[in-house]
Amino acid sequence: MKSGHRYPGRTLGQIKRNWGLYALLFPAAVLTLLFAYKPMYGVLIAFKDYSPALGITGSPWAGFKYFEKFFHSYQFSSTIKNTLIISVYSLVTFPIPVILALMVNQMRPNRFRRFFQTVSYMPHFISTVVMVGLMMILLSPSTGLVGNLYSLFGKEAPDLMGSAGLFSSVYVWSDVWQHVGWDSIIFIAALSAVDPSLYEAATVDGASRWHKVRYIDIPMLMPTAITLLILRVGGLLGVGFEKVYLMQNDLNATSSEILSTYVYKIGLLSSQYSFSSAINLFNTVINFILLIMVNQISKKLSENSLW
Repeated sequence: MKSGHRYPGRTLGQIKRNWGLYALLFPAAVLTLLFAYKPMYGVLIAFKDYSPALGITGSPWAGFKYFEKFFHSYQFSSTIKNTLIISVYSLVTFPIPVILALMVNQMRPNRFRRFFQTVSYMPHFISTVVMVGLMMILLSPSTGLVGNLYSLFGKEAPDLMGSAGLFSSVYVWSDVWQHVGWDSIIFIAALSAVDPSLYEAATVDGASRWHKVRYIDIPMLMPTAITLLILRVGGLLGVGFEKVYLMQNDLNATSSEILSTYVYKIGLLSSQYSFSSAINLFNTVINFILLIMVNQISKKLSENSLW
């Protein structure tokens, strides 16, 4: 019992000793409460026949009406399928930043390595609008780079931006090109923390460069990689809206209509606020369940988890 009475005093003592750090944390905590937790009150819209004139509290309850409407709509299966295709496809490319980090770690710290890293980071800072504009110019079947290459051989270039079957490939691989360098930074940082004596001991034992990568680098990267993989799976249905919407057109609409673009069209363009909120809440709940499941599986298999 005595030890139990010490914890409040100990906690207050820690706060007093580290009051400066808590003061720095306070604005971030306030912003998180205001912009992340307070808006959760709006989730009630999904369960109401929301009217802007009546407000959230004044609008009548609708129960699970809009969830059932979405589950029985013709867009349910197609939007879920398209979202999963893009998400799982993107998930398959997860090892690429790890491979790039391993490659960079094997380079000698000279000008070429710095130049290589800078070049790989730069595309990350291109805005989504500019990125999609570049894609439209380069992949144009008539005037783009792809079109000119095909014309050199006397062949007609495919319309990559207008192909429903190639939409996911164009989206994913352009995303890899843009972000692979930036995504590799955290893995390069993890490798820089490896004790150099491990490499020295491996060299003495006659280990080759491949053996060092296999038995030192990769095991050291696994905790970081598993954590990021869990977070990636937790957002499986959370494919970004901006890039998909900008790439979307009438020719590829059957493959490019995902949950986020459908929510935008239903909620903001058609003013069906309750319906769009129900769809978005369904998306969030599924992502949360996936995050919990993958975290538990990782904890059992590798003893690495988020909590």
